[in-house]
Amino acid sequence: MLVGSESHAYKLFAMKILFIGPTRIGDAVLSSGLVQHLSATYPHSRITIACGAVAAPLYAGVPNLERVIPIVKKPVSGHWLDVWLEVVGTRWDQIVDLRRSVIPWTVWANRRFVSRPAADAGEHRVVSLARTLGLAETPPAPCLWILDQHRDRAGQLIPEGGPVLAIAPTANWRGKIWPGARFVDLVERLTNADPAKGGILPNARVAILGGPGEISAAADLFDAIPPERRINLVGTEDLPTVAACLKRCALFVGNDSGLMHMAAAADIPTVGLFGPSRTEHYRPWGDRAVAVRTEKAYDELVGGPGYDHRNADTMMESLSVDSVVTAATALWKQCEQIAAQ
Repeated sequence: MLVGSESHAYKLFAMKILFIGPTRIGDAVLSSGLVQHLSATYPHSRITIACGAVAAPLYAGVPNLERVIPIVKKPVSGHWLDVWLEVVGTRWDQIVDLRRSVIPWTVWANRRFVSRPAADAGEHRVVSLARTLGLAETPPAPCLWILDQHRDRAGQLIPEGGPVLAIAPTANWRGKIWPGARFVDLVERLTNADPAKGGILPNARVAILGGPGEISAAADLFDAIPPERRINLVGTEDLPTVAACLKRCALFVGNDSGLMHMAAAADIPTVGLFGPSRTEHYRPWGDRAVAVRTEKAYDELVGGPGYDHRNADTMMESLSVDSVVTAATALWKQCEQIAAQ
């Protein structure tokens, strides 16, 4: 029986649900719609979430949340033993496992839902994840859970006073990082004081986003943007606060990363920059988001002779500033037209 076909009486039952989620921030955001679907479908349930430690803060505001179990990777998959010890003593009404682990099959569970392979090579990750609960035809959109304390902190970091352009110049590996000098050029053009020259956010403040330890990847932007227009969000705040900050921004441009998916889930205009990752699988989700990629195709960038992703330098050189400005401008105008209707 699929989750979407439950009887009214069953929805009122105080279910114990275990959700085994992704390791990384991006996949956690892309699967967040499933957590929200479970919470809304079973409003009296108590939900336990086991996920990668780096993504764990994202779930702090989930309705019906009982607890979060951070998964800290250990050799020889020893982390799964840790998770098993945490959950084996509970009689679970439902387990949803996106990691295809041994957990659903080694603890008591009334029903089990385990993620399935994509239906075809071009299927977006959101759709593939939704297939776990039989929702591939109507995949729940990614979402963010933000509490009042996160909104209050975001208001301190980004006070009222004109639009803010969010820029995320980092990524989880060097190959996906667009050169810093091009981000500088992009910011100068998008925030140009003369709209006739292409500035869609004249004199906008710029929020620079990144994770802990990524300040060096944003050095070019820090050097180029005057302090009075610069908002430093590189590793300074927890993820829900970053989510609240994104909701206060007018436009986001960044590399394919967890921050890009957070921006799209925040429902702000989002431009994702792609090169050595598959746009069809990981483009930012939603009607207010676009992906713009390098002139070189994925297959040209990845897997050639001598390719080693661990030592790869940036593979984003064939993505021009003109292409990103064109994509950002078109998206901005599209969103303005929709808002005016």
